[in-house]
Amino acid sequence: MIEPLRDSLTQFISSGNLKPLSAIILTLAAYQFGQFCYQRSNRLMLFHPVVIAGCIIAATLFYFDISYQQYRDGSQLFYFLLGPATVALAVPLYQEFRHIRQLAKPILITVILGATIAAGSAVLLGSVMGAEGEVLRSIASKSVTTPIALGISDKIHGISTLTTGVVVATGIIGALLAPLAFRLCALDDPRLQGIVLGLNAHGIGTAVAFEKNASCGAFSSLAMGLTGAFTALTLPYAIHFFGI
Repeated sequence: MIEPLRDSLTQFISSGNLKPLSAIILTLAAYQFGQFCYQRSNRLMLFHPVVIAGCIIAATLFYFDISYQQYRDGSQLFYFLLGPATVALAVPLYQEFRHIRQLAKPILITVILGATIAAGSAVLLGSVMGAEGEVLRSIASKSVTTPIALGISDKIHGISTLTTGVVVATGIIGALLAPLAFRLCALDDPRLQGIVLGLNAHGIGTAVAFEKNASCGAFSSLAMGLTGAFTALTLPYAIHFFGI
């Protein structure tokens, strides 16, 4: 009885005509359930909607033997919306422009150093653990927001699925550890907290930053955007220079 049900659901999920609709429904349903869990847990990061939704979608794809590429092809709408959503972050940046201009120099230095260390440490740690070639190129952009990371991964011939997983994991871990890091470093300024979240946890960190306040979110958006731009401009050349 279970096998026929599984076969029919698999056909529904992977059907050529229904695949985009079913992928969208799956994504929205998983995210809404994750949002419910997040609110019920009093915003505990372990129950962040991205974590819950990601687990549900991964389990569904695994159980029904659906490849990630099929799911990605069916959910192109969300991938398309990632770009405009990222650009829309310019609104809070504009609102905080006066404060940002005052801190322009230290922000730029922090982002350049942070982005360089983020990519370099990922490649170095991967090399120490025995990773080579495609894997190293795929994890190098781990601290860049998803739409930019996927573009970089394609350009440097990485594995887009691995890049997506590493980027999401980096965002979740960064957002989870950020409160502890802030306490240990006595970092109370929301602007500095925003820079840290945007630089290390990109999109997920920025979402958490906006939950704190608008100023924290604006600085997180700035750090995320600058990190993405700097990495996109420099990483392909660095990969070629070091022969990775």
